[in-house]
Amino acid sequence: VMVWLRRTTHYLFIVVVAVNSTLLTINAGDYIFYTDWMWTSFVVFSVSQSTMLVVGAIYYMLFTGVPGTATYYATIMTIYTWVAKGAWFALGYPYDFIVVPVWIPSAMLLDLTYWATRRNKHAAIIIGGTLVGLSFPLFNMVNLLLVRDPLEVAFKYPRPTLPAYMTPIEPQVGKFYNSPVALGSGAGAVLSVPIAALGAKLNTWTYRWMAA
Repeated sequence: VMVWLRRTTHYLFIVVVAVNSTLLTINAGDYIFYTDWMWTSFVVFSVSQSTMLVVGAIYYMLFTGVPGTATYYATIMTIYTWVAKGAWFALGYPYDFIVVPVWIPSAMLLDLTYWATRRNKHAAIIIGGTLVGLSFPLFNMVNLLLVRDPLEVAFKYPRPTLPAYMTPIEPQVGKFYNSPVALGSGAGAVLSVPIAALGAKLNTWTYRWMAA
C-alpha cells in the first residue's frame, strides 16, 4: 500500500507541474502577450518556463533514476499544451495562436548532464539547471522566429477578455535593452539552479513524508 501511495504522490505532482506549465504557456505565450510587452515579456516568459520545466523534469528524473526521463517529461508538457490549443481553436482563433515553447531540447541537456556525470544528483542540479536556463531562451527565440507575424495575428484576433489598457500596441524593440535572449538566458541560468535544487528536495521530502 505504501509503495502505491508513494508512486501516486509522485505522479500526482508530475501531473500538477505539467498542467501548470500548460497554463503558464496559455497565459504568457499567446501573441498578444508578446505584442504588448514584446522583449520584456520574452524575458519573463523565459524565466517562468525554464524554471517550471526544470523543477518537474529533475523531480521526475531523480524519481526514476533513468536519464531520458526529463525529455519524456518535457514531451508530456508539449502534448498537454498542444491539446490545450484546441480550446482556443474552438473559440475561433487560429490553431497557432498559442506559441508552444520548445522545452524538449533543454530537457535533453538536463538528461545528458545526468547521464554524463554518472547519475550525480548535484551535477544535475548545478550543471543541468544552468544549461536549461541558458538554452531555453535560445531555442524558444528560434521557435518564435518561425511563426507568422505576431502583430498581424494580435490585431486580427484580439483576445475578448483583454482589458482596455492591454490593447496591442506597436512594440518598442530595444527600448529597455537590446538582447532579450541574453537577459533571459542569464536570469534563467541563475534562477533555474535553486529551482532545480527545490525539485530534487521535493523528491526527498515526498519519500520522507510517505515513509512517516
